[in-house]
Amino acid sequence: MNAYTKFTERTVDYAKLLNDFKQLLKANGLKFTIQREVILEMLYNSDEHLTPEGLHHLIQQKYPELGTGIATVYRTLSLLEDSDMVTSLSFGAQGKKYELGAKDHHDHIICTSCGTITEFVDEEIEHRQKEITENLGFVMQEHSMQIYGICKNCQTTKK
Repeated sequence: MNAYTKFTERTVDYAKLLNDFKQLLKANGLKFTIQREVILEMLYNSDEHLTPEGLHHLIQQKYPELGTGIATVYRTLSLLEDSDMVTSLSFGAQGKKYELGAKDHHDHIICTSCGTITEFVDEEIEHRQKEITENLGFVMQEHSMQIYGICKNCQTTKK
């Protein structure tokens, strides 16, 4: 039995997410456009952590007729991140990779060679983190765990 599980479940359905997005745009004095909706849709349907450039490329491939600009992707991701609808992982000079926040809490294992990101949940780790913060007199509001290393594929390739 594994103590951890790989993680892929979404906790919010797309209709609710889209409604929340429309309200967010309205609250920020922005128009709802098909380009912005496609950005949200692509994030929702992706199991990957996407760079703005990667997301833009996917949109250009699937919806070339929309002419979605990279600036629109960056601005929309920034708005979504500021409102906690998406989260990002920073890769220093390589930039950020984004994922939709419509998932339960999970942690990440990141390959420093190929950039592969694996999501996982480990209840024992979650329990220990809570225990540690309580013992130190902290009230945990949120946390993020990122483990960096070399994935099995990259280890095999380099041998």
